[in-house]
Amino acid sequence: MHIDHINISAPKLLLEEVKKFYCAVFNLTESFRPSFSGNGYWLNAGEKAIVHLAESNAHYKNEKQGYLDHIAFQTTGLKDVIKKLNTMGIKYSEAYLPEVDLTQLFFKDPAGIGVEVNFINEKL
Repeated sequence: MHIDHINISAPKLLLEEVKKFYCAVFNLTESFRPSFSGNGYWLNAGEKAIVHLAESNAHYKNEKQGYLDHIAFQTTGLKDVIKKLNTMGIKYSEAYLPEVDLTQLFFKDPAGIGVEVNFINEKL
């Protein structure tokens, strides 16, 4: 078993910000999306739609932290991602786990969702 995709549901204006964010930070590309009852986008990493975005006025920002803490991606290009985050004015924190030679970045997307990005064998 594996996780197939994440879904973010938000009002239209926020959804547009979220789409631009994930495309800019991770070089995701908009792809084919079946004709669902509502509007939205599928964002691909290569051939796989890993981020699904759905327009919704029923979802809302929660001021209190919920039980889902974050989503995580593994990719390459640590310095490029940091450069993009700095250019976009996104604050992040970092951690290095020497036992597994793993660098991690932590930040929030425009919807306030925690994002972790893992880089194997890449150091700052």
